[in-house]
Amino acid sequence: MISGAAIARVAAHEAERFRAANPRALAHQAAATGWFQSVPFHWMTDWPSPVPIVAAAAKDATLTSTDGQTYDDFCLGDTASLFGHSPPALASALAKQASEGLSYMLPTERGAALSARLAAMFGLPLWQVTTTASEANRAVIRWCRGISGRAKILIFNGAYHGAVDDAFVDLNNGQPVMRASLIGQVHDLRDTTTVIEFNDEDSLAAALRGGDIACVLAEPVMTNVGMVRDAPGFLQTLRTLCNETGTLLVFDETHTISSGYGGHGVTQGPKPDLMVVGKSIGGGVPCAVYGFTAAVAAQMTALNQSRPAGHSGIGTTLSANALAITAMDAMLSDVVTPAAYDHMLRGAARLVAGLKQEIAAADLDWHVTQVGARVEFLTCPTPPRNGGEAKAAMQPALEAAIHLFLANRGILLAPFHNMMLVSPVTGDDQIDRLVSGFADCTKALKE
Repeated sequence: MISGAAIARVAAHEAERFRAANPRALAHQAAATGWFQSVPFHWMTDWPSPVPIVAAAAKDATLTSTDGQTYDDFCLGDTASLFGHSPPALASALAKQASEGLSYMLPTERGAALSARLAAMFGLPLWQVTTTASEANRAVIRWCRGISGRAKILIFNGAYHGAVDDAFVDLNNGQPVMRASLIGQVHDLRDTTTVIEFNDEDSLAAALRGGDIACVLAEPVMTNVGMVRDAPGFLQTLRTLCNETGTLLVFDETHTISSGYGGHGVTQGPKPDLMVVGKSIGGGVPCAVYGFTAAVAAQMTALNQSRPAGHSGIGTTLSANALAITAMDAMLSDVVTPAAYDHMLRGAARLVAGLKQEIAAADLDWHVTQVGARVEFLTCPTPPRNGGEAKAAMQPALEAAIHLFLANRGILLAPFHNMMLVSPVTGDDQIDRLVSGFADCTKALKE
């Protein structure tokens, strides 16, 4: 057990250490007054450091700041750079495309190859491109409601599917509530969004057998409330109940693409009717995709034929721009390969073993969870079974102190929780430094 006094002591010491080592970051924050909160987007203030680190460059799994600090990067842009920063094949393809035009509102020759690569990797025959995973999830929800004629969707408590209003409903003491963090929401989302706990087969069956759910939107493993693994058989029960009730199953694999080549549905099963992949698919270039079965495509075609011409509410002018198509094609042809995953999974196993060893040595009742190349340590004695348990187990002050301690020693974790990503270019030396830094942090917290 780590005391509150110890957490406060370590946090205060590390904050001072950060200020002393990062004068340019402090000066940048003071000068960037034209930005709201001095950052170009508000979640950049979510890092536990006194001010955000200011990035100068990144390559492979290493990031350099304007203060000259070098970091082993296990955040990797919160999955956007899961396969490493600026892979050579991607950088070369983007430079060439930049000289040929960036956005035409027309297909490009490279897009045909990309569509085939997507189908081969993820096992779904038909695809569309959006600018973000949030946009892809919104599009998928619209399609599912349109083709099913049903208004409601089902999500799991604690899930996050990007900036999608429909998914901002949680459970509080078993009752659905609109998420308090959703700014400016005026319509009651609970009329069209059903929320239950992950791994709750009884509630799932009851909700779907009501016959009014258009789709289940789910991560096959929850990753945005810490990591919550699927209980044995739960995903297959989910697939069976969707089949039984005519409900479409959507997997948001923006994070669980870490599970292996093809994502969680391909490597672990079951297969969804539709899936969304964002962030890493373009190596950090803003783009995302959603894929679907031939049966869903036929329903989408019929829906299009039944509606008048005009705006569908799906897509934007920049959707499927030439730069995004080129980025994704370069990534899938040269970077996102089975061999890359072999390296990632070996590295993740090394990281898990090291963290478990240090947790045991420190006599802490913590545990480590792994989803392919995605690893997380949770500061609670047993793995949570659902989002409610995961939220209750979080210790924000402790987690922030650990993150800042590690950042001051050249190791970056994702700011939102204790997630670590292992890329194809992450070295064993980087993994070992992370494990060593983690051990030093636990010792400091127990002094």
